Amino acid sequence: MTPQIVGQGGSEAGSGHAQGTRSATHATDPADASTSELVKRMSTQVSELVRGELELARAELTEKGKRAGAGAGLAGAGGVVALYGIGALIAAAIAALDIVLALWLAALVIGVVLLIVAGVLALVGRKELRQAAPPVPKDVVDSVQQDVQTVRQAVQR
Repeated sequence: MTPQIVGQGGSEAGSGHAQGTRSATHATDPADASTSELVKRMSTQVSELVRGELELARAELTEKGKRAGAGAGLAGAGGVVALYGIGALIAAAIAALDIVLALWLAALVIGVVLLIVAGVLALVGRKELRQAAPPVPKDVVDSVQQDVQTVRQAVQR
């Protein structure tokens, strides 16, 4: 960022090592900088800030997307296990009609255990989905609001 300002200052003045050194001094000391240099510096800094904030937003949304995917996968796994539980309960009902106590009791116990596992997986998946929503980059929004506040305070000085 500074080399661009030094190069531009040297070419505008018509050359000279002393001019380049003076521009470098202006580039580092805002009190001695001209209005055009300050505007250029502000423009560069604002664009860098926006790029940085967009990168942070992209990273945050990527993380939330991963959490949403994991939550959906766990909820889906809970649904599949619930289907097995229903199948086991159906098998238990069929076995109960056969009046063989050990067979239907075993199927009933397995069905209940599978439904409990399905419930736990579904609850964990729901928790992950809730943590991923809303898909707004909250950290970046807070950071941008702080940046705007800082700029406002600097302008008021």
